[in-house]
Amino acid sequence: MADQPRIAHLSGSNATISNSPPLVTSNKARLKHGLPPLTNPDGGMPRFDVLRPQRLAAPATVYVEQFSAHPMEADAAELYGPPDGFLDAEGVVHATRQHVRDKPVYRIDLNPEDGLYPLPYMARQADGSAWDDDCAYPGAPAEKSRQPYYPDGSRIFEEIDRFGIGENGTGNIVSSRAHMDYFRVLPSSGYTKGLAADLRTDVGDGDIPPETLGQDFFVYRPTHLSVSPPRLALARIANEVQRILDTGNYLGAIWTQGSPRIEETLFWLNLLLDTTLPVIGNAAQRPHGEISNDGPKNLVDSVEYIASRVWQDDQGRNKAGMVVIQEQQIFAAREVQKGDARPGGYITTGGHGGLLGAVRGHGLPPILTYLPGAKHSWLSDVNRTRIPNSVRGVVGSSAIGSGIRLIDVAVKDGAGNLNEAAVPHVSIVKDGNYSAESVDSAPEREVDVLAQIEDNLRYNPLAGFVIEGQSPYGSMTNKARERLLAQAAYSGMPVVRVGRGNNEGFSAGGGCFIGGSNLTSTKARLMLIACLLKFGALPPAADPADPTEAETAALKAKLTNYQLVFDTH
Repeated sequence: MADQPRIAHLSGSNATISNSPPLVTSNKARLKHGLPPLTNPDGGMPRFDVLRPQRLAAPATVYVEQFSAHPMEADAAELYGPPDGFLDAEGVVHATRQHVRDKPVYRIDLNPEDGLYPLPYMARQADGSAWDDDCAYPGAPAEKSRQPYYPDGSRIFEEIDRFGIGENGTGNIVSSRAHMDYFRVLPSSGYTKGLAADLRTDVGDGDIPPETLGQDFFVYRPTHLSVSPPRLALARIANEVQRILDTGNYLGAIWTQGSPRIEETLFWLNLLLDTTLPVIGNAAQRPHGEISNDGPKNLVDSVEYIASRVWQDDQGRNKAGMVVIQEQQIFAAREVQKGDARPGGYITTGGHGGLLGAVRGHGLPPILTYLPGAKHSWLSDVNRTRIPNSVRGVVGSSAIGSGIRLIDVAVKDGAGNLNEAAVPHVSIVKDGNYSAESVDSAPEREVDVLAQIEDNLRYNPLAGFVIEGQSPYGSMTNKARERLLAQAAYSGMPVVRVGRGNNEGFSAGGGCFIGGSNLTSTKARLMLIACLLKFGALPPAADPADPTEAETAALKAKLTNYQLVFDTH
């Protein structure tokens, strides 16, 4: 263990990979307490009870029938040693066979310290009824619902070690490779009643105070209680992950989150973290413990990737950037995207790479066959270290042109952490064919963009837009909307153009717009947020609808900084 690397597991929000199917009361418990049994769709009794990992409270002795682990064991009976005894028809175990029908058995002494065992779930509700779902009844409020998510990664990795079987037939797949520590950065479940320090499974200090849904933890199940992290959480993520990696205790980290969300978080970390260590993203399309759940293999592959050090350059620095590992494929954070809700459903975007290598298995180490050309992490021009303490933002009374002025915005505190309140607001706007009211319609008809501009001037001194236009150049057919977005740029809000969907071409800058390269709109939004933290707002014109030549020159000079980041990251 002393030579094993230490890896930090970081719990993120809305994470199927740390979710479990509902704990449903078993038929063994239902029959014991006189409750109606679970039945098959045709009304018949189920063949088996579902088994859920649980801890023994006291030692127990069980007898297991010889040759019952595999149908072909008995075919090679001569290769096996003798059983521990023989079980007769009355349930008595003898040292030797007493009758031809006696069953050869192995004696197993089970102890609580052995670890989890799969057993029928015996719990019932407080009123004596059976549990049929997460909630006490359909649509129940939070106080009448159980949390299906794990509070940190410790139980998941314990179950992987206990029940996961490697290709060589052995277990302890994680603990034999690395030592894991667990952190609840933006977790999927919370201790609503708090938790004493001596009961914690992560490495945090002190007691956990009572936690609140939507503030301290974020779920998507039960679905009627679903809540996702707000934009301001981007600062918390960057600050906490940087703090953990800066301890010097870890060779790398694994971030787990909901499958459609992880692609954005890993790209954010790819841009913002100033570290030479890797952060690996893992998700799952099926909850932990469900049939063919994909999460455990993804986690094990990430442990193997970090421990292999294949990501290191000749100076020990991360040369691959942050990656997402799914189904043994290593995706660059910049290009990865969830394409479908099934194992193997991740794809690359942009049309020009993004699949860096594979976690091969079968005795072969992980391999990187390509490296990203885009800047990342310790090379990033917009990482936390290179972001200034303050930048200039814009505010106005309400409408465009009514007294827009520059103000100082503190984007970092004295300790170098990002201020949550300063995280920029960037809206994604789409432009589709046949969207203009008429060929000569006025910008005033684009009420959604107009309202957002006015809201930004009132509440968001750091703000911008991403326009998802035609493929591949991001051009717009709605000229009224284009003119209004140009006014937004001259009001201090940078605008990035990208092509629609999974665009495989490159969108270049032009006029008062930034070219978003081959990024998707969601990735371009995160890039623009990072740029606003680094460069601040654009210089506003006195009249954004009619800027002077000098104002245009000043705006284009500032846009050069933004464009360089979009061209190189």
